[in-house]
Amino acid sequence: MTVDKKLSFPCRVSLEDAEIGDEVILLAYQHHKTSSPYQSRGPIFVKKNATTVKPAINKIPKLLNHRFLSIRGYDKKGMMKASLVTEGQNLKEVLNETFNNREIDYIHIHNAKPGCYMCEAVRV
Repeated sequence: MTVDKKLSFPCRVSLEDAEIGDEVILLAYQHHKTSSPYQSRGPIFVKKNATTVKPAINKIPKLLNHRFLSIRGYDKKGMMKASLVTEGQNLKEVLNETFNNREIDYIHIHNAKPGCYMCEAVRV
């Protein structure tokens, strides 16, 4: 696909919004590999020639700030223990609050409206 709208094609690999004219691939990705009933795969965008990024501890990727997000917290067995939606600018506080539940081992972040998987936050 060729990007034709700003802030509408978030790259799952680079954690950046693709720019108008960029080439992206839309594909199904198994983002929750678990034996629990919550195993899941869903749509992601990947920019052509994207470089994998790993944000620093306690750093929120910029592409999450302007999105309405779905937050799903899981325990070590892949069972969902929390779920909510939030505006991206509130994400850091929501992650901290969600991790206050000691049962939660990791959190998946999705675009709330289209449902695309964005990234995972892990307890450190």
